[in-house]
Amino acid sequence: MTLPVKAGQVLRIDEIWLAREPLDMRCGPETTLARVIKAFGAAKPHCAYVFANKRANRMKILLCDGFGIWLLARRLHQGRFVWSALRNGDAVALDDLQLQALASGLPWQYARADFVIDRQ
Repeated sequence: MTLPVKAGQVLRIDEIWLAREPLDMRCGPETTLARVIKAFGAAKPHCAYVFANKRANRMKILLCDGFGIWLLARRLHQGRFVWSALRNGDAVALDDLQLQALASGLPWQYARADFVIDRQ
């Protein structure tokens, strides 16, 4: 899956993976990278790896751009991110719309291409 490149877009993301196990938000780039390698086997170029803390009110995304890594953080002041109900098992692949919904605190499982959140 290759996401469309928009004008002014700096980073290319071909795959987005949602980790099920929580991550300690005190982890820096190197520790988060080690966690990606442990959970996913490798940190592939142009892939984003999404983690949350135990309370699911903070999220970190490790992005490998082919030259280095980016570590992004997001925090909700109220509520929680809608995370996978299962804390064990394989990682979950997301598309760009699902990541946008997740980062906004919306139920990403129901995100569709027309930006409507429903229960289909």
